[in-house]
Amino acid sequence: MARTILIVDDEKSILQSLKGILSDEGFEAICAESGVRALEKIDEVMPDLVLLDIWMPELDGIETLEKIKEAYPNLQVVMMSGHGTIETAVKATKVGAYDFIEKPLSIEKLLLSVNNALDYYRLEEEIDLLKEKDKDRYRITGSSKAITEIKEPRTPGS
Repeated sequence: MARTILIVDDEKSILQSLKGILSDEGFEAICAESGVRALEKIDEVMPDLVLLDIWMPELDGIETLEKIKEAYPNLQVVMMSGHGTIETAVKATKVGAYDFIEKPLSIEKLLLSVNNALDYYRLEEEIDLLKEKDKDRYRITGSSKAITEIKEPRTPGS
């Protein structure tokens, strides 16, 4: 099953180019031309990764990233910008971006970042599954008076 990547940019030529490159690499690429539309697409499709431009009208990339991370904290986002500064890259990373790549985009750097972000996402999912699976492994069992007392929640000071 192909991994789905949402490309968000207000420049149609970039959307078309990236969609072609990612499709050639075996990904399912979908596009959104604004931050607002990206949030709608995420709710509809739930992609595996978002490639998000910084400078867009209406809702810029950082604001869109904040909304994505608020609603979907585990969704990986790679930021893109032709006008990026170190401060912008640091801010995006602090908000939760997986990576920050500069335009003009290097295809090799783009694909490396995409694959690394997807691997990271997959590992996070595996860790969550293992934690859930292991949750009851070390559960205290029994019904004696001593075990029942241990299981009872305690209030502070008691």
